[in-house]
Amino acid sequence: MERRVNIIQGEYKVSEDRDVVITTLLGSCVAACMFDPAARVGGMNHFLLPGDEGSSGLSSRYSVHLMELLVNGLLKKGAARERLQAKLFGGARTIQGLGDIGETNARFARQFLAREGIAFTGGSLGGDAGRRLQFWPASGRARQAFMNRGEDMPPAVIKPPPVAADHGDVELF
Repeated sequence: MERRVNIIQGEYKVSEDRDVVITTLLGSCVAACMFDPAARVGGMNHFLLPGDEGSSGLSSRYSVHLMELLVNGLLKKGAARERLQAKLFGGARTIQGLGDIGETNARFARQFLAREGIAFTGGSLGGDAGRRLQFWPASGRARQAFMNRGEDMPPAVIKPPPVAADHGDVELF
């Protein structure tokens, strides 16, 4: 039986359990879904760079730390750094007129993967709609569904999203 594990901003989860699906809701935040196909282990994080584009010190350390926690969690479960594959989701511009924190988050995530030599295998970044995301860490499969405009993101506690079947679905293997 499939077991859903929801993560929220600032969290990550790593698993090799074939019955686990990791879920989250994203707006301008980004989730990195990483997977080692040989070890059959994967994980997801959910981050938001605080501050503005010009700040590079403390504001980027938070996200770097969360990316490193995810990578190290995978390595502890038997993944090899050279086999890691990553999919990136989120980074939407959900509020007009306040700067594009979503693009800043997406750029950071792409640069982190390039700097660390982790293969970027796809995903969905940008746009102006939030996303519901599901990731099966033991297979590397990811599914997203775009949220309707005006659909509220829950404040802190997020229940696992229902599987939507509309034109906004994207599934990556």
